[in-house]
Amino acid sequence: MKIKNLSLKDLAIFLSDYLSKRGIETVLSGGACVSIYTKNKYLSYDLDFVLLSYVERKKIISVLESIGFQEEGRHFRHKDTPFIVDFLAPPPSVGEEPIGKITEITKGNMVLKLLSPTDCVKDRLAAFYHWNDRQSLEQAILVSLDNDIDMKEINRWSLKEGMQDKLETFTNALKKRKV
Repeated sequence: MKIKNLSLKDLAIFLSDYLSKRGIETVLSGGACVSIYTKNKYLSYDLDFVLLSYVERKKIISVLESIGFQEEGRHFRHKDTPFIVDFLAPPPSVGEEPIGKITEITKGNMVLKLLSPTDCVKDRLAAFYHWNDRQSLEQAILVSLDNDIDMKEINRWSLKEGMQDKLETFTNALKKRKV
């Protein structure tokens, strides 16, 4: 498949499937999930893949080099796309908890594993909760507006993270946007 002109979503699907067929199981997280779940209302240029189990870095390098990606520091770049690819250590988690359900998107016979919309919101809220990242708060709101989110789970998790005040900031901002 040609990398040139692939959207973030199509590149994510291609890479996830390509890696999986070579024994590297991943789940997409971060801003790329926000882009997919908001149909690019927010556009990320980073594809953050969390490894589902440990894989030696040299195997990842070899697999990605076979399709034209080059390692640059801890990231990977391809001359035909503006998107940067990164790999995060297992296990996939949000805050102090492992992720819940993994969502799958298919295109033809290719499969992309990514955080569920609820875990995507929790992932963005974790950045807001722990680093006061207001952009991540906005991303959590955008995903919540465009997707079916389990607010009971968001509340339970937020309280477990000790973030009652920031949870209220999120829920109040979300209510204002839903009007």
